[in-house]
Amino acid sequence: MNLDNGTSPVGIALLIKCIVVREWSIAVRNPGQWLNPLLFFVIVVSLFPLGIGPSPATLETIAPGIMWVSALLAVLLSLDALFDADYADGTLEQMVLSGQSMSLIVLAKVLVHWLLSGLPLLVLSPILGLLLNLSLDTMPVLMISLFLGTLTMSLIGAIGAALTVGLNQAGVLLSLLVLPLTVPVLIFGSASVAAAASDISANGPLLILAAVLILALSLAPLATALALKIGVSGSN
Repeated sequence: MNLDNGTSPVGIALLIKCIVVREWSIAVRNPGQWLNPLLFFVIVVSLFPLGIGPSPATLETIAPGIMWVSALLAVLLSLDALFDADYADGTLEQMVLSGQSMSLIVLAKVLVHWLLSGLPLLVLSPILGLLLNLSLDTMPVLMISLFLGTLTMSLIGAIGAALTVGLNQAGVLLSLLVLPLTVPVLIFGSASVAAAASDISANGPLLILAAVLILALSLAPLATALALKIGVSGSN
């Protein structure tokens, strides 16, 4: 198949389609890769009411932080497998040497990663929010903030996954690299939900989250592609 090196609109569309279909088929054959973060998110959020008591006022106060910290850790849990399998079987090297745009390949892989790890968290968040006594009026802000935040965390996490690909015990190093970069997302994400829960406008934190997402979309694929190229060339 001639993809025109990903330079024409048709080539770009075909390249992204091929990567998305491939990644999706691999995920279907390995459901544990996306089920484990989802179960982790559900279990962590569900345990908090048991650990601190069922007081509605207390739960509502800490609910934004609980939801966001749990979502952040769940996304981090799924980042290990983003490039490791491709690196182990030589597919990543073939991608780098194929002449196709690595930035587009990275963007497609991150998109599938978010669909499998971020989107399920987004769908389940209203149910878990009710468990933590968040009001129904807060749910739209919760879902919008998680959409912006989890996609941003997947893009930032891709950089860390590329820098640690092929390393032993890469999970610990990946967490150390990614966690400081996701702190602003965590702060403004939880702040937006807390504002909505207090009947205060959440537009400010949401706009900042959107700006961070745009910045991540602009820079993360390029940085990830460069890190992958350096990692593959350094291993040869």
